[in-house]
Amino acid sequence: MLEPANPANPYTVLVSTRNAHKLVEIRQILGPSFELLDLSSIPALGEVEETGTTFEENAALKALAASAHFDGWVLADDSGLEVDALSGAPGVRSARFSGEGATDVTNRALLLEKLAGVPSNQRSARFRCVIALARGGEVLAHFSGSVEGAIIGSEKGAGGFGYDPLFMPEGFAETFAELGAETKNRLSHRGRALAGLKSWPGWVR
Repeated sequence: MLEPANPANPYTVLVSTRNAHKLVEIRQILGPSFELLDLSSIPALGEVEETGTTFEENAALKALAASAHFDGWVLADDSGLEVDALSGAPGVRSARFSGEGATDVTNRALLLEKLAGVPSNQRSARFRCVIALARGGEVLAHFSGSVEGAIIGSEKGAGGFGYDPLFMPEGFAETFAELGAETKNRLSHRGRALAGLKSWPGWVR
């Protein structure tokens, strides 16, 4: 497999996001072999409506929309939390779980509300991530990753973002918000998907 390994001549990749936390995390995971831009580079592109019913469909929608405005590699991530006691919700609606104007705080509050009374041994959940890689208006590859865990009864930790203070990965006694960036990135759904992208044999300049 070909792996970018020359930080002096990195691959330039547009990440189809305006989420600063997500961009920082992707930059930490991919390392110096990639120079990452975000959607502030193409202000003409408005919000992409995520009309897909799967993470893969939404990732492709975001990658193709950005690729129409950018001559180069485009990476789009769609990810979310699936809670078994909620029949897989919030799923693809993770970022919009609490409705119009949703924030991380309101989404976490609604999740705890919906799980009120659900015993700890029935709070299994997973984070899932799908990444679409596009160039020239075409999706060339998808990469996916997931991590199993459980939703705890109250928020713990000040790190991370999204549902991290409520998600305890399998085999750990700390939430993603408590584990620190290095450990989280090694374990996470996004880290696992990006590992596949990083070692993809199709990279060209």
